[in-house]
Amino acid sequence: MTLPNDRGPMGDMYEKILKEVGEDVTREGLLRTPLRAEKAMKYLTSGYTRNIDELVNGALFQAENDDMVVVKEVEFYSLCEHHMLPFFGRMHVAYLPDKKIIGLSKIPRIIDAFARRLQVQERITQQVAETLMRILEPRGVAVVSEAQHFCMMMRGVEKQCSSTIASAMIGEFRTNKASKDEFLALIGPNLR
Repeated sequence: MTLPNDRGPMGDMYEKILKEVGEDVTREGLLRTPLRAEKAMKYLTSGYTRNIDELVNGALFQAENDDMVVVKEVEFYSLCEHHMLPFFGRMHVAYLPDKKIIGLSKIPRIIDAFARRLQVQERITQQVAETLMRILEPRGVAVVSEAQHFCMMMRGVEKQCSSTIASAMIGEFRTNKASKDEFLALIGPNLR
């Protein structure tokens, strides 16, 4: 059975990979796998084409509030740049407004824009913090991510229960212990 070849060069590469691992690419279950893998990879790396300023789309609002804003437990999924295996977890984000706040849905969208690239956890955590600092110009930004990495779970040391925590503290979260402690208390006792 042959199907029209509506895939691009990446799909052709996936077919070569399937052959290289010893698969029969004419087998029924694999006939459209190169196309599906190509579409999946394009989606999983779609963050490269996302423009953060367009994503925010002017959803910044004047506000007199200067108390901490926290968005926690935002799930994210990414691919590690070392093995191209998934890593996934949750991110907690806080900022101290300075006359501007951001639409709350924009924070998970910013996280997704950076997660949908080949990444390392430390970098994505820092990128989210620096981006919010640039867009909002707040008094400070704090980001903590906790993730599980398939490159540690499925290969190498094969530790399924391990997780990694990364943090980025900018502005008052770095210089003001009370702000940092409040943030850590708000996101939960497991991350203190």
